[in-house]
Amino acid sequence: MGQKIIRFSDLTGKHAENEDDLVRIVVREHPDLADGPVEIEALPGELAGIAGLALDLVTVELHHPDGEEPETVVMTAEAFDRLATAAPMAEVLRGAQRVARPFPVQGAPAGAAASVRERVNYASLEHAGRPHKGRTTDAEKLLVQQHLDEINARLTAEGVRAIDLGNPEHVTRYGLEDLARTRGATLA
Repeated sequence: MGQKIIRFSDLTGKHAENEDDLVRIVVREHPDLADGPVEIEALPGELAGIAGLALDLVTVELHHPDGEEPETVVMTAEAFDRLATAAPMAEVLRGAQRVARPFPVQGAPAGAAASVRERVNYASLEHAGRPHKGRTTDAEKLLVQQHLDEINARLTAEGVRAIDLGNPEHVTRYGLEDLARTRGATLA
């Protein structure tokens, strides 16, 4: 006995005469998607005007000074452009500083490396005390205060500068005033 598989469009339920005619659609983001991208199929005629529906969108990451995870916001390019009032957005973007090329994130799909940047958690023993731009969070300060010798051993092994209790910048950055006094360090 033979079997016949009948394929239908996920969008309209219309029968596909030839399964090779179906267009594979990967939905990467949608408000109703809970567990990542999904795949659906449709007939080519059902997608005829889809290119004309495309929006010019801007995706931005907001890195707040509190050191929390960045917030990702997607908006129309027109709405984003209205945020620039001192100069046109095109001019602002031309004069903006480039973001360093991101490192590939393990498990990310091929090609995603250019759009995903691994965020280092300096409030972990693995990264605390490493030189970095930006604000030093209270959590990182506390780790450095409680584990200074262990962190300095790791930094030295990595070939990175150690945290010096005689360096006023290091003492201030990590809140080490009491520890510097207790250990008799002389601030240079």
